[in-house]
Amino acid sequence: MKHYKVLFFLILIICQSCKKDKTESQSDQRIQNISIYTIGDSTMADKPNHEENPERGWCQLLPQFLNNNATVKNHAVNGRSTRSFIAEGRWDSVYKQLQKGDYVFIQFGHNDQKIKDPKRYTNPHTAYRSNLIKFIRDSREKNAIPVLFTSIVRRKFNKEGTLLDTHGAYPLEVRLVAKAYNVPLIDLQYLTERLEESYGVEGSKKLHLHYQPNEIPYYPEGKEDNTHLSVLGATEVAKLALTALKDNVEGFDNFKMIKTN
Repeated sequence: MKHYKVLFFLILIICQSCKKDKTESQSDQRIQNISIYTIGDSTMADKPNHEENPERGWCQLLPQFLNNNATVKNHAVNGRSTRSFIAEGRWDSVYKQLQKGDYVFIQFGHNDQKIKDPKRYTNPHTAYRSNLIKFIRDSREKNAIPVLFTSIVRRKFNKEGTLLDTHGAYPLEVRLVAKAYNVPLIDLQYLTERLEESYGVEGSKKLHLHYQPNEIPYYPEGKEDNTHLSVLGATEVAKLALTALKDNVEGFDNFKMIKTN
């Protein structure tokens, strides 16, 4: 009888161990299948001809800082606002792909303020706010995790060397929506303000696209762009974003590959 009891307990232990291993394996598999969907404008978007083109979107460089537990699916597109992103069916395309546990990174504002373009402009306190809420509700409907980002700053210093705001009420509205709907907020406006200021009036040109005529083949006539990012600028912004994600989004550290600070 004692032998049967011992055998029973051995079988029970083996079964529990197998069940635990299966559960952990399924959990690991689920983590590995996480996708990060990024929606927004040119400051996030993938840029073509990367061997020649010095411009990058900060989400274009995210994958190099992440491990194999996450895949970045960058749906950000040059020139899009919340209005045009929805109207063109781009959000519907993302929505159909969302799975439980996926992340949706949302950063608009640069083109929502195009007041002379009715296909893109949104009032920050009405249409812009409503569109952000739509992204949040739709994401949660699919059990995905929305994360709001304020717009990165433009490099605009006055003659005294003070960095000026160019986005008006749009970042404020992102903060208000994040609070109202309990959504993680990554305040890239604030973080990139500090970044630009740390590089200084002249040094911050390296974060953007500043080239003299014939300095590089891609811009034979030269370039002076204070909105879009260079490789250095996109790298710096991606690092800031990832550090903030670790601090503000529970569990996101599972996807980081290297230290970014």
